Amino acid sequence: MGFADYSIAEIAQDYHLTISMVMEICQRLGISYADADTMLALEDAKAVIMAAESTTQPNDPPLATDVP
Repeated sequence: MGFADYSIAEIAQDYHLTISMVMEICQRLGISYADADTMLALEDAKAVIMAAESTTQPNDPPLATDVP
């Protein structure tokens, strides 16, 4: 598996997450790491990013059909 040259700290910064949030996602996905500077494998980095994006909620206003 190749490395993405993307650390936990960089993912946290780029996706506006805390380092502890990214580490929590890694733990949940079974991805091992040593610290915030750990470089993740490409597939692991993609899995973390996808998991982070799926937990964030869009800030879009409700649709007109959603308002009573």
